[in-house]
Amino acid sequence: MSTPVSTRTPPYRTQNWTLTKPAAKGRHGIVVSQNREAAEAGAAILEAGGNAADAAVAACFALAAVEPWNSGLGGIGFALVLKANETRAQVVDFGPVAPRRADPADYPLTGEMKKDLFTWPEVVGDVNIHGPLSFCIPSSVAGYAKLKEAFGTALPVADLLAPAIALAKRGLAQDWYTTLKVSSSASVLRLYEESARIYLPGGLPPVPPYQGMPGFFRLGNLASTLERLAEAGLDDFYHGELATRLAADIKALGGVVDAEDLANCKAVLREAPVIDWRGTHLLHTAGGLTAAPTLQAVVEGMADSAPSSEGPDAAWFATLSRVMRQAYASRLEGLGAAKAATEPGDTCTTHLTVVDGEGNLVSVTTTLLSSMGSRVVLPGTGVLMNNGMMWFDPRPGSANAIAPGARPLCNMCPVIVTPKDGSWPRLAAGSSGGRRILASVYQMLAWTLDCGMEITEAAHTPRIDVSGPDSTSADYRLPDQTLAALEAAGPLSVVEHGVLPINFACPNIIRVDKDGAEGCSDVISPWSAAVAAKH
Repeated sequence: MSTPVSTRTPPYRTQNWTLTKPAAKGRHGIVVSQNREAAEAGAAILEAGGNAADAAVAACFALAAVEPWNSGLGGIGFALVLKANETRAQVVDFGPVAPRRADPADYPLTGEMKKDLFTWPEVVGDVNIHGPLSFCIPSSVAGYAKLKEAFGTALPVADLLAPAIALAKRGLAQDWYTTLKVSSSASVLRLYEESARIYLPGGLPPVPPYQGMPGFFRLGNLASTLERLAEAGLDDFYHGELATRLAADIKALGGVVDAEDLANCKAVLREAPVIDWRGTHLLHTAGGLTAAPTLQAVVEGMADSAPSSEGPDAAWFATLSRVMRQAYASRLEGLGAAKAATEPGDTCTTHLTVVDGEGNLVSVTTTLLSSMGSRVVLPGTGVLMNNGMMWFDPRPGSANAIAPGARPLCNMCPVIVTPKDGSWPRLAAGSSGGRRILASVYQMLAWTLDCGMEITEAAHTPRIDVSGPDSTSADYRLPDQTLAALEAAGPLSVVEHGVLPINFACPNIIRVDKDGAEGCSDVISPWSAAVAAKH
């Protein structure tokens, strides 16, 4: 008797291969980034005598030259730092802040709903999504300066910027991934003169040569801006010649971020809030209006549902789906600037994790928000600006409403993990991917802390995603029994974990103990890498 043929159409697959990502191991430090060249820049600083904070700053500046769609000088972010001889992490908060002249009236509604990164009411002309009115105050440089000042060594800032300057002078690789990323934003990049000049030569996305090595193209005045920061110091971005250029360009384009916003931009240093993990570990978080409060809700909701040492089973995934959907319902209904006045330092994207040979840990998430942010490159500086105003709900009076100087709800979730007794091993982790970040971070933590998975195994294990209260996405590689349990738990989409569409976040993680460290980057990201310092 023949076996019946299934009439169910399987998910369309773009990748008929099995991917693996190499981990890095060593005793002298590791940098994990979504771009190998940025990770190498950080590792070179470790080899030159810098510590984890120095390496993180160098890697972050390098990312502006080699991963411009995710982060850069026009972005924002959060960093967590745990010194090797301490048990409590600190937060460098350079999160999003609306300009002081932000006016809700500049964002009139069409009456329709917009489905972009967020399902907000649609704004006329999408001016909250791209263009000069989408800018929040660019605080990344202030954040990197605070990270260096508070935790770095005596290495000069110019040394930390040297790799980024070299990469910016060389230019951005004109390979297939650059073509893919630029093409995804081309319809909006073409609206802005300097952006179109850089990224759309001849009016089209750059195309790599059919064979041989890719070429490279310059990112406007970014290299000269980095050289100016190396010469004049990072504060020049807010109070010096660069600040003057930035303010002039923004004004000429019709934006409202001005010289006073730049001069008042500050990164804040504070103690990291912690979340108890099953009474055995502490999760050090960025707190505030990041994903941390929702992470705590998920941890509490999963308190009685630890996966076994053999790995997560169907029941565990189904429970996680329900808990995360409920946590997102509460998050989107109740969190926002108006309801977070008591939070200290209230508060897709790229993430990097760093450990040095002493065991100091840094976990940094930094972003332009959308891919290529506002899609606006400022001509005088080569700075690609964020579109942080998109984080706000444009409905007047909402919990997350646009207001002068307001801080929006955002999705970043850097974490550092310590045993409650202050011992080792310790973990640093985080992810990029907007609302998908939280699910990826929680699963990486559950698999390493509860299941005892090695770093590489956790990085390669198929995941689910919950980005809101209404549905769950599952990697088609999960067992049929797990997919059936998830379908019974609520609405389910079975999808591929591929480069594009981006159905899952891009986490990376480092584990360190007294004998050394191991790190692994996101498996699907083609440029990502963990790089160990050689000495």
